[in-house]
Amino acid sequence: MYRFFTSESVTEGHPDKICDQVSDSILDAILTDDPHARVACETLVSTGLVLVAGEITTTTYVDIQKIVRETVAEIGYDRGKYGFDAENLSILVSINEQSPDIAIGVDEVGTHEQGAGDQGMMFGYAVNTTDAYMPITHYYANKLARRLAFVRKSGILGYLRPDGKTQVTAEFNEDGSFKRFDDILISTQHHPEVTQEKIREDLIQQVINYVIPRESMDKDTKIQINPTGRFVKGGPAGDSGLTGRKIIVDTYGGRAHHGGGAFSGKDPSKVDRSAAYMLRYIAKNIVAAGLADEIEIQVSYAIGLAKPTSIGVDAFGTNNIAEADIVKLIDKHFDLRPKAIIDRLDLLRPIYKQTATYGHFGRNDLDLPWERLDMVDILKTYLDKEVI
Repeated sequence: MYRFFTSESVTEGHPDKICDQVSDSILDAILTDDPHARVACETLVSTGLVLVAGEITTTTYVDIQKIVRETVAEIGYDRGKYGFDAENLSILVSINEQSPDIAIGVDEVGTHEQGAGDQGMMFGYAVNTTDAYMPITHYYANKLARRLAFVRKSGILGYLRPDGKTQVTAEFNEDGSFKRFDDILISTQHHPEVTQEKIREDLIQQVINYVIPRESMDKDTKIQINPTGRFVKGGPAGDSGLTGRKIIVDTYGGRAHHGGGAFSGKDPSKVDRSAAYMLRYIAKNIVAAGLADEIEIQVSYAIGLAKPTSIGVDAFGTNNIAEADIVKLIDKHFDLRPKAIIDRLDLLRPIYKQTATYGHFGRNDLDLPWERLDMVDILKTYLDKEVI
């Protein structure tokens, strides 16, 4: 176990997160009318430019240009002086249909079962150190980022602009338990005329003290606000952005492994997304049931095949039943074939844009099917009996 561990998060105005939101907004718009569409949508942003590309096979039509502008405006880039303005963007679209070779393996036709949309490995994780069953550093990094966006959008701190980042470092005891927060960092875009002293005072009062429990900090806790002293030029005017470039923010803040693929812009036939959601659901229910205090689950798939090629479990020595028995329970109670995952979690719905910021997991503010604890009572029974 690390003595010190750090996780970061970003706000919705971060260039990469703009792209995730655009990609998932397009996905949601398509799924609204065509739940069986095949979507793999990538977005790139730069100064004054949005490029949307990918493979989409659908029976419906969506106005991609309109979706892009609405998404960018909702984030807060609605003024030319920000260097990225919803009304004055150049938007390029390059969309093709899904490869027929992939469709053969993925589509369910006759007796052919729906297969995985690609090969790869996916992970699910949960830990009982927070009420969201998330690593404590990532839990609070995301809460800080959400609060930072709230004080901007609500006008509490009207001089803030959309781009921002947070980072939290915690110190742990030798047994792995949380000890204290060692370092808290916020970088936020701002109006050019506001002073650094004003920003620091306001963010400590309105963001850090609002989110971080006082008892978890001490006199040695370092608070850093805009370490360079100035952050006026931000968003796509300051750096390019790309879908899927903040995958650790999307998952577990680096505490657990991440599979080979990103989530945003992908329909649930892509196991990069749907299987990762399912494994989070399984891991969370296992930890909530007391079978382990912490667990990571890995599965792998082959393109076109329905059943996983492997299932692995690591409970980091915190398990209360054998890890081999946990694997048996997963096999008994959770069907990991793509169509079964989609059906169980009801994934053919436009629910994805809301996940594109502040993490896909541990979201107590959203009603996400993979965050539900509806298997706890069943799994608890295996604490008192042998697993067959």
